Amino acid sequence: MKTVQELFLQGKTRLRRLPQADPALEAKILLGKAASLTEGEFFASPGRPLSRATEDRFWKLIDKRLERRPLAYLTGEKEFWSLPFAVFPGVFIPRPETEVIVERVKALSSGQKENIVDIGTGSGSLAVSLAKELPLAHIVATDISRRALRAAILNASRHNVLSVTFVQGSLFAPLKALSLKGRLHFLVSNPPYVSEKEWRFCQPEIRRHEPKKALVPGKTGMEFIRRLIQGAAEYLRLSGYLLFEIGEGQADQALSWLDRRWENIKVTNDLAGTPRVVECRRA
Repeated sequence: MKTVQELFLQGKTRLRRLPQADPALEAKILLGKAASLTEGEFFASPGRPLSRATEDRFWKLIDKRLERRPLAYLTGEKEFWSLPFAVFPGVFIPRPETEVIVERVKALSSGQKENIVDIGTGSGSLAVSLAKELPLAHIVATDISRRALRAAILNASRHNVLSVTFVQGSLFAPLKALSLKGRLHFLVSNPPYVSEKEWRFCQPEIRRHEPKKALVPGKTGMEFIRRLIQGAAEYLRLSGYLLFEIGEGQADQALSWLDRRWENIKVTNDLAGTPRVVECRRA
């Protein structure tokens, strides 16, 4: 039988074939998954022998990763806002850049009873994180995908969040049925914003495995954002905020669509210095 340290080193060596990956980190995560080891157990017991069944599970995970399957799909979860979120194939994997929206809503919120809508919730990462930070808020989270909503409901339950209502539907359609016109304090979204051209050059982990609908709204990548801006004011109360994520190079186009209905317009960069979140207040 091989030890934790031996399998880790062998796995790290094999994962060096992957471009743009951290082989040590990924080998540790996959070994932890295969052996049901916590991070503390991994570091505390390098000489611990592992069973042949565990070794087999580990190498199967390594092989799948070398096939460019996303790490989050292999482990079944992805961290967002320091919380673990369950993800599986067909569900968009949350990215750390989107945490900027949580930061901005938290900064703008009164912390009292507020109505918040998250359009295109995916795994529920935004809605659940906001519910944890703003426990008095009532949050509605929508998505067109039933599979995504199953993941979101699972994650809300996992984090003991009861203040989020999940509804299936596209863009503003679910909000009409809930009579939310003119009632929202915040409308947030991490919309699809990848163009068809950009999609062709995405990493295989994204192009082969993540749901294209959650990433590509059309030829230019701006189609969903334009519709979001056009319809958002109808649902926000006076001085309510619209916040949405954008891709690199999209800020100028998005800002050009913000007419006299909007004030206090701001673009916040992510940690890499890329313009990432547009926020504006209904005038």
